[in-house]
Amino acid sequence: MITGGPLGDSHHTWKAEVRKAHGKTITEVLDVEAKEDTPIIQFGRAERSGPRSAHNDPLVITALLANYEVERVFIDSGSSVGILFGEAFDQMQLGNTPLEEVNTFLYGFAGEVVHPRGLISLPLMLGTCLAQRTCVLKFLVVDVPPAYNVILGKPTLNMFQAVISMYHMKIKFPTPGGVGEVKGNPLQSRRCYVEAVGKGQKRSPNEAFEGPPQGKRSREGDLKEDLDAGQGTPPKVQPAEELLNIELVPRDTKKITRIGSQIDEILWEEVIKCLKRNIDVFAWTPQDLEGISPEFISHHLNIDPRVKPVKLKKRHFGPEKDKIIQAELDKLLAAGHVEEIQFPKWLSNVVLMLKTGGKWRMCINFRDLNKACPKDFIPYPE
Repeated sequence: MITGGPLGDSHHTWKAEVRKAHGKTITEVLDVEAKEDTPIIQFGRAERSGPRSAHNDPLVITALLANYEVERVFIDSGSSVGILFGEAFDQMQLGNTPLEEVNTFLYGFAGEVVHPRGLISLPLMLGTCLAQRTCVLKFLVVDVPPAYNVILGKPTLNMFQAVISMYHMKIKFPTPGGVGEVKGNPLQSRRCYVEAVGKGQKRSPNEAFEGPPQGKRSREGDLKEDLDAGQGTPPKVQPAEELLNIELVPRDTKKITRIGSQIDEILWEEVIKCLKRNIDVFAWTPQDLEGISPEFISHHLNIDPRVKPVKLKKRHFGPEKDKIIQAELDKLLAAGHVEEIQFPKWLSNVVLMLKTGGKWRMCINFRDLNKACPKDFIPYPE
């Protein structure tokens, strides 16, 4: 929720708006609505789109703003102004359109203060084909790290006479050609949510209650905010939609796969049937990897014949590490990934590396082999 903006630049103007609202009676409001010839707006059960199960996704749409198709447009019925973020404003190349100076601040949910770059009037078109509508709206351009490109607030919704259904993930509004509608994008919605949460985690808890004094902004404070914005723990990547577990083999919890919850009902059943028909292609254990026939494909090392072979001196690790190496070899032998071969001469030593969990990782040094294969574009692991 965002408050403030160009409603008025003084407390006197704000109080005048409150007195104006008190002066309107309920009868006057009803009379105005009765005179308007607007189509009936309703939402049916069949119109539901988006996730299969119950959701709490915000309504994020795609709109045509100043002849630009803009994605990540957030519908916020609690905001008192429309917001155009500075990054999107710069990419739209609207430099020829002058910005009006704004002396008021914007206030967020926790009281954080943002000073807008300026105010701009742009045409916004919603709807498709004949059921569409265009209105010229005012947007505040703000320079903050955005999770969205545009936020449409109460002024926009009132101008379009829009009705929102979060359950159906739609917004509907009257047009000369009937009822126009815009569908939300669940995938964009969840991506924006994850990005917004990640940006919020980078800010300190006390930062939300600190803001510049009224009238002037501190250049040192701005610089400190920019430097602190890059600090903090980066957010963990989350799936864009809820994933549901599907048992491919009945009553076998080990043989499952996961499918997104936003898939269509008919496609959902077809995908599950296809997976069950081809269950033999899944490799549930290393033993299921039978390999590829050499008649189909084979691999050989592209070794330069001019390179002199290198013989490493045999290294002794001690009884404790010998047990670790033997245990790793037993796992590889049991999985069929390696087999025992008798060489007349010693070739290379293994390398043990201690992992963070206290266990050991066994590796083989391929530095000399990499030098002997200069034309191979895929280097072998070290």
